[in-house]
Amino acid sequence: MPVSDALVATIVFVAVTASLPCFLYGAYYIIETEPVTWGVLMHHLKFVVTGLVLTTVPMLVWMVPRLPDQFGGLSALHAVLGLQAYAMLLFGMTGIVRIFKAKYEHDLYEEYDQELLLDEIGGDRMDHWRSRLRIGVFGYVIFWLLAYVVGVVRYVIRYLV
Repeated sequence: MPVSDALVATIVFVAVTASLPCFLYGAYYIIETEPVTWGVLMHHLKFVVTGLVLTTVPMLVWMVPRLPDQFGGLSALHAVLGLQAYAMLLFGMTGIVRIFKAKYEHDLYEEYDQELLLDEIGGDRMDHWRSRLRIGVFGYVIFWLLAYVVGVVRYVIRYLV
């Protein structure tokens, strides 16, 4: 028995909606927890990666393959906003990699030294990498929310109205 398009759309809607609390808790946890040890980082990443999986898998498996058949209007806007969200995520990851590398090389995830500043271990570029991380994360969240709202409108128009 074939699965209806509306049922798959509802499952995708629930999965993508469930990713938001994962992102919010992951962000809250990493912001509020000092010091950021390896355990704190791993706990944070469990939620962020779960949120990314809940968003990315439905996008790659269901949304992208259907896009050429319905590209236009809200569908195009939804795709552009979603693509921009992932572009911002990649931009932020360029900062994450450098910060992680510097902290790892100085063993700051296990032997946290409160007197040692990130700017000291990363050289004159650390502030640049931290800015890239912040811009990327905030950009991802903003474009993700915009894409989500457009996706909800598309879902309501297509399956509930």
